[in-house]
Amino acid sequence: MHKSFFKYLTISETEEKWGAYVTSVGYSKVEPNEHYPNQEHPQSHTLTWNRGRILNDYYIVFISKGKGVFGAGNSQPGTVDTGTCFFLYPGIWHRYKPDPKSGWEEYWIGFNGSYMEHLMKSFFDAATPFVNVGASKDMLVLFHKLIDTVAASSIGYPQQVAGITLQILGLVNTISRFKAYENDPVGKLISKAKFILQQSFENQVDMEDIARQLPMGYSSFRKAFKKISGESPNQYHLNLRLNRAKDLLTTTVLNINEVADQTGFESVYYFSKLFKKKNGVSPNAYRKMPPDQEN
Repeated sequence: MHKSFFKYLTISETEEKWGAYVTSVGYSKVEPNEHYPNQEHPQSHTLTWNRGRILNDYYIVFISKGKGVFGAGNSQPGTVDTGTCFFLYPGIWHRYKPDPKSGWEEYWIGFNGSYMEHLMKSFFDAATPFVNVGASKDMLVLFHKLIDTVAASSIGYPQQVAGITLQILGLVNTISRFKAYENDPVGKLISKAKFILQQSFENQVDMEDIARQLPMGYSSFRKAFKKISGESPNQYHLNLRLNRAKDLLTTTVLNINEVADQTGFESVYYFSKLFKKKNGVSPNAYRKMPPDQEN
């Protein structure tokens, strides 16, 4: 990628209903000692180091080359090196700029929507906006695909770029989870176990078999899992299944028997009993609750 590129997208009712939409996409190469930013952006997006700025959407900024500095109102300021992603959050003051000695190359996406908001609140922490993805070929491929798709502007491209943005979020989340355990082999194994369990919420699982897959002794596995997660492997898996049941109750027309079956409960009675114990209401009552009262 050699030429700077950016585009601000108009959001229609279709994109809002989709629940995931992109508001801005861009790439910029800033040479050493070059004025930053080196592009003319709309006044609402103008960034100066002295004033900083506040935006209305979520952003991912990926620094593929060079280095600089970043600061935000809700996190500690930090140095940005090659291979770093950082997030910008709606309504949060921030500022960033490349080091004049090195310049940098940056890619960015602005995004929003009800589903995007759910993901950002569930899987990312505004107080720790940095993720070091390193020299990620996958990240570059996705950003190039994103820019190419926006530049081509084919019919239906807003939904396509929303999908690519979800892929980027998924990649960043995966890297951040495994990076957290880079120097912790046991933590890495427990993270792997959680991944296996997340793939298995429709079925009963044999925890001794999970331990063998890692591989770990069963007793060591249970102790390490509880120490890192705060709950036993069985309780963690049960909560995954019950949370999945909540999603099915609010987003599908499956009846209670079908929800129980799809979340691995052989008995609808047992499912209803555990659901009520965790959520304080029966599955039927939960389904009838207004969205703002769901927990």
